[in-house]
Amino acid sequence: MIGEIDHIELEVSDASETAEFLEKIGYEQHRQTEHHGESYEYVPSEGDGPLFEIHTVSGEETPGINHIAFAVDDIEAVSQRLEEADVDSIVGPYDVDKTGRTITNFRDPDGHRFQVVSDDD
Repeated sequence: MIGEIDHIELEVSDASETAEFLEKIGYEQHRQTEHHGESYEYVPSEGDGPLFEIHTVSGEETPGINHIAFAVDDIEAVSQRLEEADVDSIVGPYDVDKTGRTITNFRDPDGHRFQVVSDDD
């Protein structure tokens, strides 16, 4: 049902500082968006690995992992299966214009947020 990790969203103290760190360890900028104010997306410059989406915390947010997202081909079917399996706190699927993706959010038994995503192309 769910397989490959699509991206990991990190909430950080300073997104530009974390972007520099990711570049030092071999990641390159994929794109910059206005998602969460200002967001950077980084991918490995060589080999496979998840995309990191990073943004600076604001308000009551604290630095840490916001969510882990998995790529899926048929988000409607996966969202339906999550509902049938009584997975907690399902929200979606819905479109996110700033990223061009459709997402569904859900939570594990400890309340950690996970996400399934499908590109809108």
